[in-house]
Amino acid sequence: MKERIIYCDDALAWLDNHTVLEGSSLVGSMPDISEFSGMTVPQYKVWFENTACLILSKTPELGVTIFYQSDIKHESVWLDKAYLCQKAAEKLGHELLWHKIVCRFPAGTITFGRPSYTHLICFSQKFRPDLAKSTMDVLPDIGEKTWERGMGLEAGVVIARFIAEQVKSHTLINPFCGQGGLIAAADALNLSTIGIERSPKRAEKARLIQIAADFKSFIV
Repeated sequence: MKERIIYCDDALAWLDNHTVLEGSSLVGSMPDISEFSGMTVPQYKVWFENTACLILSKTPELGVTIFYQSDIKHESVWLDKAYLCQKAAEKLGHELLWHKIVCRFPAGTITFGRPSYTHLICFSQKFRPDLAKSTMDVLPDIGEKTWERGMGLEAGVVIARFIAEQVKSHTLINPFCGQGGLIAAADALNLSTIGIERSPKRAEKARLIQIAADFKSFIV
């Protein structure tokens, strides 16, 4: 029987207190540097890679780890978060299964502080997907979001459906779950879910959020 559990806690502390989370797959969307007061870019890169390693280290061999991350431009220099995720995965012996691009804005849109797309990257140690069940590499629409930093619903449904239908993990674990958009998508696809969010207000929203029957909008 599926269940939804939201912990109002620090995601890193929660992960540190657990061994490998058998029967689960993990989805991380790490906070941006803008959410850390006084942190330099070199410090953030170290923090980001270490956090990616921590999430990967808690994923069982037959589960997957998926990262949903947007690059940024800082003082005209590009910070490539997909590269940092792949560095962490290579360090721990996790293979890249797929790398999708999610359009945040229509193709051809010029943006400044961050690109018009988001990375969706999947790794595993031993699970291998069925290539006959491959899905689109470029998602043309991010989908509805509950807040500016939230995961788009279209991306959330792609993640949850892949885990539910191919990976066969019974639980999706989402550190830094925010307001729970991914949690709602996974719940609708009959996965048990665990979200970890340190903000009490966001954690409470994550406990309640649902998605519509057509998988196109949130019910908040």
